[in-house]
Amino acid sequence: MVLPVAAVSSVTPTSYLSGTPSTTATSGTDFGSTLAGAVDNLQQLQSSSDSLAVKAVTGDLSDIHQATIAATRAQVTMEVVAAVRNKGVEAFNEIMRMQA
Repeated sequence: MVLPVAAVSSVTPTSYLSGTPSTTATSGTDFGSTLAGAVDNLQQLQSSSDSLAVKAVTGDLSDIHQATIAATRAQVTMEVVAAVRNKGVEAFNEIMRMQA
């Protein structure tokens, strides 16, 4: 399935991570708050995954699928945040090379 360019460009990292589309990030401050929100969301997912893993190990969790899904969601979110960070560092380094 191919999405139109407008549909793809309207998705921000936070909207992708949280599952709710957002199209209002336009300034540097908005970008910073978007990244901060993504990191906060990642921390929440990781703590949820950790607590479900402890419940699964102790036998307090009736459905192991919940722990598996939470762990996978936290892992994928971490990979997305790391990819965004890496692209940001690459862009910064490229800008610094242009100035030299």
